[in-house]
Amino acid sequence: MPSGFAGFPAEAAKFLRSLKRNNRREWFQPRKHLYEQHVKAPMLELVAALNAGLARFAPEYVTDPKKAIFRIYRDTRFSHDKTPYKTHIAASFSRRAPERLGTGGFYFSISPEGIEVAGGIYHPEPDVMLAVRTHIGEHHEELRRILKVRKTLTLMGGLQGAELTRAPKGFEPGHPAIGWIKMKDWILDVTLDASLAPTPKLHGEILERFRAMAPVIEFLNRPLIARKPAKDLLEYYS
Repeated sequence: MPSGFAGFPAEAAKFLRSLKRNNRREWFQPRKHLYEQHVKAPMLELVAALNAGLARFAPEYVTDPKKAIFRIYRDTRFSHDKTPYKTHIAASFSRRAPERLGTGGFYFSISPEGIEVAGGIYHPEPDVMLAVRTHIGEHHEELRRILKVRKTLTLMGGLQGAELTRAPKGFEPGHPAIGWIKMKDWILDVTLDASLAPTPKLHGEILERFRAMAPVIEFLNRPLIARKPAKDLLEYYS
């Protein structure tokens, strides 16, 4: 089904390349209207088109485009890199929940260097991390089956993420899923060629990967939707 999204204009990549060379406020502010016109406006259209697709297979992840798109301003408080602006544009679609549970979701970013498409749970809080590890430990065979689905494996590969050097407290080092349990993030991540950005194909390529990731992300979110209060989970292995 055609999305109506025509692709990013050539001016989008041109603007982001120039921003990378001139990453300072006195350059950006007089040209902010170019960012709004050539980068943010088509991004809003793309997110709206992706929402229409998500509504068919993952409606809980549909997100208001204005809330889905990340701000271009960098948080430089704790960074050695003090450049004020990001040189890409990105959006995320988290699972809706009755309260802020730190649920995982879908993500993509556009830059002149490439198109990143990812999904999962990244840098979770300790209680979320424990809930996911426990869930994986109890249902690892189901996760293994999901990750072996050909489309998921072909389009997104396997789970990635930083991991501990040892088994976390409360988990046996010999557990059959210890590799996943030791993870601190659970991410599927691929980079597509930047040449897709100015084409209508971009929407379909991203959406196809969102669909391939959906069972994995829903598996990871399952314990977070129905989990006990954080203090109960933390006390479980105290």
